[in-house]
Amino acid sequence: MSKPLTYAMIGGGTGAFIGEVHRHAIALDSCATLVAGALSSTPDRSIQSARMLGLPEDRSYSTSQELFEREATREDRVDFVVIVTPNDSHFPIAKAALEHGFHVVLDKPATHTSAQAQELADLAVSNNLLCCITYNYTGYPMVRQARAMIAGGVLGTIRKVFLEYHQGWLASDLESTGQKQAAWRVDPDRAGIGGALGDIGTHAENLGAFVTGLEAESVYAVLHSFVPGRQLDDDASVLINYKGGAHGVLTVSQICIGQGNGLSLRVYGDKGSLIWNQECADELVVTLLDANPITYTRGGPGLDNDAIISTRIPQGHPEGYLEAFANVYRGVTDAIRSMHGAGEPSRLARLIPTIEDGRRGVRFVECSVESAAKGRVVCI
Repeated sequence: MSKPLTYAMIGGGTGAFIGEVHRHAIALDSCATLVAGALSSTPDRSIQSARMLGLPEDRSYSTSQELFEREATREDRVDFVVIVTPNDSHFPIAKAALEHGFHVVLDKPATHTSAQAQELADLAVSNNLLCCITYNYTGYPMVRQARAMIAGGVLGTIRKVFLEYHQGWLASDLESTGQKQAAWRVDPDRAGIGGALGDIGTHAENLGAFVTGLEAESVYAVLHSFVPGRQLDDDASVLINYKGGAHGVLTVSQICIGQGNGLSLRVYGDKGSLIWNQECADELVVTLLDANPITYTRGGPGLDNDAIISTRIPQGHPEGYLEAFANVYRGVTDAIRSMHGAGEPSRLARLIPTIEDGRRGVRFVECSVESAAKGRVVCI
């Protein structure tokens, strides 16, 4: 595939934070060009948003179904579809996209149920299509460094994993003010069965799985809704038993006043430990048994190739959220090119989060909600 890649976006129109993030990330490395869209749940807003983004009139669609049907017949049809709608519409839109032969990039969490995610995975395989989930924190260079070090045995046998994702923006009844991003996240019909657990807990679960390679065997969860009248959890604590004997502790909250985007990871093995914090993303602290801590920095010496190829600018110039997102999209577009005959998948393509990661994340939420309701350990 020598021609430049193109994509369509579903959702992400006027006033949508995450759609703009995706567009910036894709544009950062000129991975692909946005040429079509159905950008809102209402036809008028969808067309208005398309005009604001400068999309051609004949590729500014009122609905996702119209987009799929018309794009599928074009000689210059888009190469992939990015879906950034609220959770309740992920499954039907992604399914329709795959059925029309489009590669799919789907925002997290993948679907409302793990059965739906499995159906998407099966559909992607049967149609030889890519379906990936934007767990963007896997794109940070030092997260990829941590993964490489653990896989290389630097920490030895993993014993303990701590995963934390704390925010404070939902500490009050923000949804009652009409704030759009809050409203759908606390609505079980739109968000699914998990509140903070589904919104940011799936990110934390994925970070742990990506870095350690461990597979959760069972969970014991406690969920709270601290804001009066809120139907979904805004705070959750989960004990995780991993296959092989390691234990994990995952805490997520959106009522921690003063916390911005406090995602962190701590991993302890029998030979050493590592610590990474998203708000200091360029640093990875590694401590070996009976040794002083060593701080590895993005762009510095002694890093694994996966961290090196995920870095754009020299050490000391901060990289962050958008660049991590962009690394995922570099992998996605490399994978698409490879699937269309442009050689073997690149190292970046082999690091992208797939629909299987999305299915595992949704299953983690399902089991945690069941555990909290029954007050007992639930096997995954």
